[in-house]
Amino acid sequence: MTDERTKFLLPEDQMPTHWYNLTPDLPTPPPPPLNPATKQPAGPADLAAIFPEALIAQEVSTERWIPIPDAVAEIYRLWRPSPLYRAHRFEQALGTKARVYYKYEGASPVGSHKTNSAVAQAFYNKQAGIKRLCTETGAGQWGAALSFACQVFGLTCDVWQVRNSYETKPYRRIQMETFGAHVTPSPSDRTEIGRQLRERFPDTTGSLGMAISEAIEEAAKDPHANYSLGSVLNHVALHQTIIGLETLAQLELAGERLPDHLFACAGGGSNLAGLSFPFLHENLTAGASVHVRACEPAAAPSLTQGEYRYDFGDTGGFTPLLKMYTLGADFVPASVHAGGLRYHGMSPLVSAAYDQKLLDAVAIKQRDAFAAGVLFARAEGIIPASESNHAIAGAVAHLRAADNDADGQVVLIGLSGNGQLDLPAYADYLSGTMIDA
Repeated sequence: MTDERTKFLLPEDQMPTHWYNLTPDLPTPPPPPLNPATKQPAGPADLAAIFPEALIAQEVSTERWIPIPDAVAEIYRLWRPSPLYRAHRFEQALGTKARVYYKYEGASPVGSHKTNSAVAQAFYNKQAGIKRLCTETGAGQWGAALSFACQVFGLTCDVWQVRNSYETKPYRRIQMETFGAHVTPSPSDRTEIGRQLRERFPDTTGSLGMAISEAIEEAAKDPHANYSLGSVLNHVALHQTIIGLETLAQLELAGERLPDHLFACAGGGSNLAGLSFPFLHENLTAGASVHVRACEPAAAPSLTQGEYRYDFGDTGGFTPLLKMYTLGADFVPASVHAGGLRYHGMSPLVSAAYDQKLLDAVAIKQRDAFAAGVLFARAEGIIPASESNHAIAGAVAHLRAADNDADGQVVLIGLSGNGQLDLPAYADYLSGTMIDA
């Protein structure tokens, strides 16, 4: 076995030309969002105040393949196709006979997979004549991605960052501000819902649900602004499927079969959906048997401990009701470092797939996640994002438990981003001061 990583780079002219929509392949159609006042299925009119028509059409589409606009593909080519690696040294560190691959999204302009949807959303809003986008962000990957995309298309970007991450990850804020965004810690005094939340929860570290409410409130009162979401919704999952589509082609390029096991981190669901949905397509339409495992934080275990029911996507109750696995819109998770996973609910499409037993899930404690991340970094030379560590930890637990059963297995890990701006989290782990949430 070689000590070198093996990199599989897809030629640029083979980059996917369409995104993949899981909806038409689900055995049972996903339940529709509901208007919270009437409890009837929400239609385009319920979303038109904060989203452009093109994204609403993608949100409700039953088409399997959605073309990627040329202008979006042009920006994608700054970093796509992203590399697939065979993790030889990681295999050696684990002492496994499995063949382990990881799809690396950390080479994007802001270091994570979030740019895949940010570029698309900024493009469609620009086409619709919108001048400003309002959004939330947890750890800051999504806020940085949208800040970059808005700069590309000449839009103003206003970001509400979860207070815990705003205070513990200052370099994410600086990254967003470098691209021209205005960043506010949430909950804030800038919005009515923010002031209410600060009164109800005076010592809160914030949550994605709170930040979403503030961004929606701000967008709804400005006729030149729209809201933009980095996870959860169908159109976000759609844009991220370029990850899995590339990976399918790269495994073929490597002369490899489909993976036996796929591990991806899961918070709102965009990264998990992006990597796994094209493989679920192979399972549902071609008789493949790829086992997909969502690796969520034990601090916000929506799939493993949540209820599958209708709930608001935000704390303030501004969104339509979404059928999803949820811990409750008022849930505020512990202050773990994986800020991008600190969300009370799970993508409706991921939730539907989980409910229909197309994938399973495991909750990972923070120290276990970082132990796996450090092991990976020392073997492969890439420091993973805090969120990505959960996928690595899921794979490590599987490979260590599999023993001889791992001989000949193919394992795929989604490395959703790099951790260059997560080093304070690694300092907490290495110093022994990290909470075991």
